[in-house]
Amino acid sequence: MPDKAKGKIKKTSEEKPRKISKKTAEDESSRKERLRKVLIQKREEIIREAKSEIKKFKSGENKQLVDTVMDDGDLSVVDLAEDISLKQLSTHRETLIKIDTAIRKLEEGTYGLCEECGEEISEERLKIMPFAIYCRDDQEKKEIMEKIEREE
Repeated sequence: MPDKAKGKIKKTSEEKPRKISKKTAEDESSRKERLRKVLIQKREEIIREAKSEIKKFKSGENKQLVDTVMDDGDLSVVDLAEDISLKQLSTHRETLIKIDTAIRKLEEGTYGLCEECGEEISEERLKIMPFAIYCRDDQEKKEIMEKIEREE
């Protein structure tokens, strides 16, 4: 009789991990889907902004400003605005590359893992910066090291 009781306990303990692992797999699947949506939403937002900037160049909006220039000071303001727009487009391009890399990592199963320590990056951080490749602590360390290198 005690053997049967032990057997029941054993079966129960064997069944629980299956349920937990199934639930964990579902949680992981829903987490991946949430993060995929965040990445795609951010990607679409950046593409809209980039298209808007490109449309300004195509429509000649900046050329119209040049026609109304009164002096060299006005011209420098137009040049500065154009430089800012080009830098913004460059930043959009870099961000899109990071997002595409994050989507690829999501498919591979390596998304959300810090490239420095291998620990999981918090979902809150990934919601704010969906293409983050470092956990908060390692990102701070990296920024401190970069600051020290710039000062030298």
